[in-house]
Amino acid sequence: MIITNVKMVLADQIITGSLEVRDGKICTLSDTQSSLSCAIDGQGAFLLPGLIELHTDNLEKFFTPRPKVNWPGHSAMASHDALMVASGITTVLDAVAIGYINDQGTRLANLDRMLSTIVSTQQAGHNRAEHLLHLRCELPNADTFETFETLVNKFTPQFTQQGTAKSPIAMVSLMDHTPGQRQFIDSEKYRTYYMGKYGLNVQEMAAFEAEQTQASLLWSDKNRQAIAASARRHGFALASHDDATVAHAQESADLGCCIAEFPTTVAAAKASHAAGLQVMMGAPNIVRGGSHSGNVAAATLASEGVLDILSSDYYPASMLDAAYQVALDSNNQYDLCQAIQMVSKTPAKALAMDDRGCIEEGKRADLVLAMPNEDRLRVMQVWRTGERVF
Repeated sequence: MIITNVKMVLADQIITGSLEVRDGKICTLSDTQSSLSCAIDGQGAFLLPGLIELHTDNLEKFFTPRPKVNWPGHSAMASHDALMVASGITTVLDAVAIGYINDQGTRLANLDRMLSTIVSTQQAGHNRAEHLLHLRCELPNADTFETFETLVNKFTPQFTQQGTAKSPIAMVSLMDHTPGQRQFIDSEKYRTYYMGKYGLNVQEMAAFEAEQTQASLLWSDKNRQAIAASARRHGFALASHDDATVAHAQESADLGCCIAEFPTTVAAAKASHAAGLQVMMGAPNIVRGGSHSGNVAAATLASEGVLDILSSDYYPASMLDAAYQVALDSNNQYDLCQAIQMVSKTPAKALAMDDRGCIEEGKRADLVLAMPNEDRLRVMQVWRTGERVF
């Protein structure tokens, strides 16, 4: 396959020309146009590396499209997968919560069904994007570590001497949504969020808040240490979540985290960045112009030069939009090449996936053709390993 008449966004420059793919890999880059009739005309659009998403809970919307409605797994997965590739995402870490803080929710009921569906559809070759697992571990819960170990044993094969076996678990994050700290330093915002989410009245909310505070005292530190140790043993990428202080950031670095998910303050983001963690923020934070929880704006971290990765979180199309808006923003020093790295090369590096994440000879031909449209990039075509998937 040859794609011509494109602006190829490389790691450090943009080249206008052509690209050739053989056997699912990029084999040749050229700064000239191809005259072959079989070449795909990119119409002067940008050619980007396929986006790599580290944290999306988008799948839950399709498994439970309405309260108390459980949709068939393979149909839900197909719809979710199609939306991801339509957004230019070719590698997806589906974030599934374990040890969730409200047992009345749908997440625990859907846990095994979602995990099994993700793994089985990927193994069967049904998915357009490549889907892997991101286990989001809610620490203030008595059952979190036991559930985590059960899932690791279920989905992580014993490696053969040839090293061919590979776990579908790619990433683990350590979450603690206890009121008064991290994401919810402001307890009033905590109450507003969960009263709205679960339909709690004032008395029910007070009981819920007290229960979560007590559970955190009993289980958070114990689970944090045990899960981090297990993740290190298995070689899973480890992420902190909602760090708010310099002490939080240092603790995460000491645990072996390589990613700082959604730090809530400039101080925590700077400390994480300085400690070698890749700072990841939600792309919707960029698109909306701020955090829905009232925490630090991702654009502020970009202006400080400590924004490394963008995740679509709950809205897949936000990922490419946000990267482009970062590149257009005169308040930071990121050019388009650096902004696209935040959704491709840097997340690939964090996962130790050196076969993808950039347009380079020998890399996997995960590619996105996108045309500028005012303040966003419109996805026109997507390829994974050289096969068109959108």
